[in-house]
Amino acid sequence: MRHTTLGSSGCSISRVALGTMTFGQQTAEPEAFAQLDRFTQAGGTLLDTADAYGGGTSERIVGRWIASKPAHVRDEIVLATKARFPTGPGTNDVGLSRKHLAQALDASLERLGVETIDLYQAHSFDPHTPIEETLRFLDDAVRAGKIHYVGLSNFTAWQVQRVVDVASFGGLVGPSALQAQYNLLTRELEWEIMPALEANGLGLLVWSPLAAGVLTGRRPLDGLPVARLEQAQAVLKALGKIAERRGVPSSRVALAWLAAQPAVSSVILGARTLQQLEDNLAAFDLVLEAGELALLAAASTPVTGDYPYGERGLEQRSRKLEGGR
Repeated sequence: MRHTTLGSSGCSISRVALGTMTFGQQTAEPEAFAQLDRFTQAGGTLLDTADAYGGGTSERIVGRWIASKPAHVRDEIVLATKARFPTGPGTNDVGLSRKHLAQALDASLERLGVETIDLYQAHSFDPHTPIEETLRFLDDAVRAGKIHYVGLSNFTAWQVQRVVDVASFGGLVGPSALQAQYNLLTRELEWEIMPALEANGLGLLVWSPLAAGVLTGRRPLDGLPVARLEQAQAVLKALGKIAERRGVPSSRVALAWLAAQPAVSSVILGARTLQQLEDNLAAFDLVLEAGELALLAAASTPVTGDYPYGERGLEQRSRKLEGGR
C-alpha cells in the first residue's frame, strides 16, 4: 500500500481509504469488521465515516472495531469523519454553526470512542453560517485536542478559496484536504477545483470512484441524463477494451486511472461486501500504460463550450514566454 501526506500537512495517509457509508445499512457489523480487518492488513490507514451515515450507526461500528483492537492499531489509523447534515429534528441540528458543530463533534467522539478525531470535515458548504464562525470553532477544537486536522467536503472552488483566505487572514487553522466526487464520468472539478487545491496545498480525497457502480459495466445506463449517456457509453467501451486486453474487470481499470492522477491523494473505496473490497484493492496493483491513459482521457473529457473552459478559454488563461500569445 502506497502512502502520501494529507495535503501539505505532515500526516501520512494511505493512497486508498476505506469508506464506511454502507456500515449498519447494506453491510452488517460482522462484515464491516471483516472489511476493516482486511483493509488494515493490506496497509490501509485512512478510514472515512460521517455522523450522517446511518444516523450515527457507521461511527458506532467503527468505534466498536477500534475498541476491539490493540492500541497500536488505533495509533496507525487516520480517522476521518464529517458533520453538517441533519442529526435530529431541531432547527440547530444541521449546518456548520458553532452550536451545531459543538454538539456534533462531541457526539462523534462518543460514538467513535476516541478522544481525538484525526480529520474533521465540513460535509458541505453552509450558506447560512459565516465562514469565520465555522473556522473559529474548528480552530478552538484543534487547540482543545479534539481534532488534529480540518477538512472540507463537496465545496466548490470559490468556497475552498474563501475558506483558505479567511483562515489565513484570521490566523486560524485552515483545511488540509477536500473530499469530492471524481471519476471517469465526473471530471469537471479539473476546471476550477483542482487548481484551487493545488494553489493552496490541499489534498484531494475522492468519493464515488466508480460513479455509483456505473463504471463496473454492470449497471444499466437508463437513469443517466441524455447528455451523459453518449459519453458514458464511450467510457465503458474504452474501459472494456483495456480490461479485456489486461484480463481484469472494468472496475479495476477505472480505479487504476484514478490512482494515476497526480492530484489525487487517496481514493475512498465503499464496498458492501468483503469480496467487493478485495476486488477493488487489487486495482491499485494495476499500472496503466500511457496509451491506455490517453484512450480513457479522450473518452472521458467533459464536453464544454469554447469559453471559459473550452479551447478559447484555455488560450485566454495561458501564454507563451516567447513567440506570440
